[in-house]
Amino acid sequence: MVASRRLVVLLILVALTSFGMVSEADSQPPAGEAVAAWHVTIAPSWFDPSTAPPQITPFGLLYALHDALLRPLPGQKMGASLAESWKESPDGLVYEFKLRRGLKFHNGEPVTAEDVRFSFERYRGTSHDLLKNRVAAVETPDPRHVSFKLNKPWPDFLTFYASATGAGWIVPKKYVEKVGDEGFKKAPIGAGPYKIRLIHAGCRAGDGRQ
Repeated sequence: MVASRRLVVLLILVALTSFGMVSEADSQPPAGEAVAAWHVTIAPSWFDPSTAPPQITPFGLLYALHDALLRPLPGQKMGASLAESWKESPDGLVYEFKLRRGLKFHNGEPVTAEDVRFSFERYRGTSHDLLKNRVAAVETPDPRHVSFKLNKPWPDFLTFYASATGAGWIVPKKYVEKVGDEGFKKAPIGAGPYKIRLIHAGCRAGDGRQ
C-alpha cells in the first residue's frame, strides 16, 4: 500500500515537472534554424516543378522550396501567395493576376510576370497536355501582371494550375536558362520559405559503399 502511494506521488511529480518544462519552452520565442528532413532517397526531379511526379513527398519539397501565385492555405481552399490579387472574367475565359511588390527568389533576383509565364510554358508533368489544350495564351503586359486566356470556360483551371499539378510553381527564368534543366535540379532556386542545402552524408568505414 505504501509502495503504491509512493508510485502515485512519483507519477504526479513527473507529470508536473514535464508540464512545467513544456510550458517554459513554449513561452520562449523560436531561435536558430528550422530543419525539415525527408528520410528518403531524394530524386533530383523532385526539386523541379516542371517534372516532379504527382506524389505527396515530391510535393512536400516543392511547397518548401517554391511558391506560386495561389495555393491552398490553412483555412482557405485557394489563397493568395505570390499574387496580391486575382480575378476571373465574367465569361470564365480570362484569369488575371497581380504580383506582390518586392518579391525575390533565393538568389536575390526579382519574381516577375515573365517568370510566371516561363514556368507555365516549361511544365512537362502529367497534366501537360490538358493544360496546354485548355490555355490559349499567357500574356504579361508588365512585370507585375499576368493573364491566362482559356479556349473555353474551365471551372477547374485554378485547381489544376495552382494545386493538383506542378505547373503553378514559379522558377527563375534567367537562372534556369543560365544553368540548364540539369543544373537547376542539382542546385535549385525558388521563392518559397526554405532554401535547399544539399548535404552528402559520408559512408561508414567498411560498409562496402563508395
